This record gives sequence, structure tokens and C-alpha cells, in this order.
Amino acid sequence: MEHVADPLANPKAKQPSLLRSQAETIAFGVMVVALVVAPFFTYPMFLMQAMCFALFACAFNLLIGYVGLLSFGHALYFGWASYLSAHAAKVWGFTPELAILTGTATAAICGLLAGSLAIRRQGIYFAMITLALAQMMYFFALQTKLTGGEDGIQAVPRGYLFGLIDLRNEMAMYVVVLVVFLAGFLFIYRIIHSPFGEVLKAIRENETRAISLGYKTDRYKLVAFVLSATLAGLAGATKAIVLQLASLTDVNWPMSGEVVLMTLVGGLGSIFGPIVGSFVILAMQYKLSAVGEWVLVIQGVIFVACVLLFRRGVVGELANWLRIKL
Repeated sequence: MEHVADPLANPKAKQPSLLRSQAETIAFGVMVVALVVAPFFTYPMFLMQAMCFALFACAFNLLIGYVGLLSFGHALYFGWASYLSAHAAKVWGFTPELAILTGTATAAICGLLAGSLAIRRQGIYFAMITLALAQMMYFFALQTKLTGGEDGIQAVPRGYLFGLIDLRNEMAMYVVVLVVFLAGFLFIYRIIHSPFGEVLKAIRENETRAISLGYKTDRYKLVAFVLSATLAGLAGATKAIVLQLASLTDVNWPMSGEVVLMTLVGGLGSIFGPIVGSFVILAMQYKLSAVGEWVLVIQGVIFVACVLLFRRGVVGELANWLRIKL
């Protein structure tokens, strides 16, 4: 019988994995240092909003980048988590940590219900089901008194974290958002590099083969869908406390399109790509706010350019040029 060498026993076979680990560790360290010093050079409010959207994009990327499921309705979880977090803080008088947990739990429940329906189909049918469910919830948000309709929920109190830390202080709020973002990012990183994550990648590459190996792929996809919705809800709930506002913009379909744009610009299937994409898109919106609606045209041009010229996204192309994995 021909002897097949075990790649794990070959030291050279470990080099790509080791290099990837080193590259990701260095990139993570640079990101943390940059976020720690950034509020001393730019507006903390912009940075906090960008981190919330970066976590949202990372949650979306978990679903499309590692499972291959394109959801056009992720605004549902982001927006309704924002509403419930704001409502819990303002009307029910919850402390900020409980308000954020309320919004996150709401997104998890919505993700479980929507995912149970959506994963029955694949491809464009899956995307259309998620979009339809999101639009149904948008019109519900427009009519119900809980959301404030077109006015939204305004003047949401930040309160005291654990009854001790006054989040009205901008730097205190920034530290909390930074911790939430890093915790969410590391949780997603752990999912991706776990045995569960390897099964998700196998489903993305060849679901039929994964089924033939005995994996119940629908269960894995549902768990991934719920995790993605929950983390998107965590981002939305935190954003409501940061901006002290929850509005229809959070739950409307353009928000779902925006997170797709952030992910593709940064790099689909890259752990750091959605973060870079989020900061790029939000910085563009802030810098080009004077041109009004033309910013959408500019975003469209950038999107087309990325699809045609930078198919791996900013981070993907950079990683390919450096021959590393990010």
C-alpha cells in the first residue's frame, strides 16, 4: 500500500497556518492600538458609530462570507434591536447594559424565527425571503406606537453602566463601545476558527458533500443565521445608546444594502475586511455630506469599481499582494 505522508507531520506544512496566525495577531494589535489612540485625533462620536457598524458588517460577513448565505434583510435585526434597546432605556428605565441585552435578545429571537423560514430555500430565494421578512417588519415599525413611527425614539438616556459609570461622559461611552466591539469581533473570530466554523466553510464550498459526510447542514445554517442576527442586534442596540436615537433608517432596506456594500468594499470572507469597509463608507458619508444625495452616486461608483477592479475588496487585495491571510 502506498504510504501517504501526514501533512501535519511536515514542518513546512505548518508554515501557512503559522503565518496566518502571526499576520492576524499583528493586524489585531494594530487595530486595537489605532482604536485606543484614535479618539485623541478625531471625533469619538464618529468612531463609536463606525465601530457599531463594523460589528454589524462582521456579523453579516459571518453569514455570507463563511456560510455563503446572502441576506438582504439584516436591517431587521439591527433596527429592531435598536428600537428595543432605546425603548427599554427610555420607557422601561433599564440600565444601559440591560437595555443592550434586551435589544440583542430581540434580534436573536427575530433571527431564530426568520432563519427557520429562510433556510428552507437557497440562493436568490433565500435572499428574497429575508428581504420580504425585513420589509414586513419595517412596515410594522412604521405603524406601531412602540417605535414612535416616523419620529422614532429620541433622547434615549445613556444612564449609568452597572449603576457606576456615567455614560454621558464621551470617553467612558467610547471605552464601553470599544469593549463591546472587540468582544464581538473576538467571538466571531473564535466561531470561524472552531470546528463549527470549519463545517460552515464546508457547507459554503459544497453543501451536498457536507450532507454526504453526515452533517445536518440545515441546523448548522440556522445556528449561524441566529448568531449573525444576534451580533447584528448587539451592534444595533449599542448604536441606539451611543446616538441616543432609534429611527426607521435603522430598519429600512437601504441599511441592508449598506452593510452589503461595507462588506464587499472591505473584503468578503475576510475577518478584517468588513471593519475597513465600514470605516471607509462612514468616513465617505461624513466627508461628502455637503454634496447631499450625490453621496449615493459616489458610493455606487466605488461599489462598481470594487466589483470590477478589486474583487477581493481592500483587505483582500492587500492580503493577496502581501501573500498573507487576513
